[in-house]
Amino acid sequence: MALSFLDRSRSIAPEGYSRWLVPPAALAIHLSIGQVYSFSVFKNPLLALHAADGSSWNLKAVGYIFSIAIAFLGISAALFGAWLEKAGPRRAMFYAACCFGAGFWIAAAGASMHSLTLIYLGYGVIGGIGLGLGYISPVSTLIKWFPDRPGLATGLAIMGFGGGAMIGSPLATQLMAHFKAAGQPAIPYTFVTMGLLYFFFMMFGVFTIRVPREGWKPEGWSGQNKTSALISTHNVAVTEAWKTPQFWLLWVILFTNVTAGIGILEQASPMIQDFFKGSVGPVAAGGFVGLLSIFNMAGRFFWASMSDFLGRKVTYFIFFVLGTGLFFLLPLTRGDHMNSVPLFVGVAAVILSMYGGGFATIPAYLKDLFGGYNVSAIHGRLLTAWSTAGIVGPLIVNGILDHYVENHLNKQEAYPIIQHIMAALLIVGFVANLLVRPVAERHWMKEQNLEPVGAGH
Repeated sequence: MALSFLDRSRSIAPEGYSRWLVPPAALAIHLSIGQVYSFSVFKNPLLALHAADGSSWNLKAVGYIFSIAIAFLGISAALFGAWLEKAGPRRAMFYAACCFGAGFWIAAAGASMHSLTLIYLGYGVIGGIGLGLGYISPVSTLIKWFPDRPGLATGLAIMGFGGGAMIGSPLATQLMAHFKAAGQPAIPYTFVTMGLLYFFFMMFGVFTIRVPREGWKPEGWSGQNKTSALISTHNVAVTEAWKTPQFWLLWVILFTNVTAGIGILEQASPMIQDFFKGSVGPVAAGGFVGLLSIFNMAGRFFWASMSDFLGRKVTYFIFFVLGTGLFFLLPLTRGDHMNSVPLFVGVAAVILSMYGGGFATIPAYLKDLFGGYNVSAIHGRLLTAWSTAGIVGPLIVNGILDHYVENHLNKQEAYPIIQHIMAALLIVGFVANLLVRPVAERHWMKEQNLEPVGAGH
């Protein structure tokens, strides 16, 4: 079979293989698909392109491209999570690379033909499926390689997604400038080039990923982590996991944490300029957005690693308590109150670190509660919380801001309302986290039902 090299059996690590060779493969995937966080660099060029030919595209219509991509990330992760467990990470990562690259190429055709529908299909639907497959594929693999530090493992895997914009944004900007100067169609050529570059970069991850052989353990590890009532020694199947209250409590935890973070991300550049009119211009605001990307990325590694020592429940306790306080503090930093740009930037940066940390810590929380057997499949279904937050968060932010603008009200006064809503959501997340208990024995898999993942496939 032509694609037999993708079989899980072909990616089993040989004797003596170093587990530290696996994180670069995960980062190759996540740094690529994390480009989606920088999609906003295409908004104005797309509007300008189609304004020139009399098209009726607007910011809302173009913004749907990102929303569709995030929605299909969650949908595909939920649908294909169980398949991934059997097929193995190499095959999933290969299909992710194909879909993500093809998404750019179809979007390039859409830009050339002035078809927003085709861009929705390419970057949104096909690319979004690539996002979902690529997002979850390295997670369970790294958890298997780092059973002694599952938080570190998920932090390593998901850190790259938060930093993808640091590569994607300047890459897209420079490519568009280059093609424009050469007299070529800037957006279609940029899409084609980025699709090729990301496809080949992701293929590095495909060929270098390895899974541990059966029975492998880290050297010097006894097979036991820090004991806790919330760290199960039993496994729960994906079909059973989502029937438990623990799954839905974690769904609420992820949804509230992500929605609150989007309250900053969605409006970061305009917000700092609105808060400090005359003091902060577009260039400085762009630097602020870049700083948030760094904290988003670093928070994924820092908080997920810390959760190995603090415990997942305590880590989310910090997110919700500290986050609630910071969201109440944020509007007080603006020009007509404290007028402190450094304090505003510091508060927003910490919030974004916890936003990223929430993404990276949730797979380890799932592993603690449900065991590692079906963790990718369970994680995939849980990511529907992200898809929902990706719709609800912008609706809250843009809905309130549009109301103030349309009624000629002071736009600055809209932000405290938005941020107090986000604080209220974090309180809901705090309660959900408080209610998390060990999974009841009736949901555990019987030992005779356990077989090596991928056996018989």
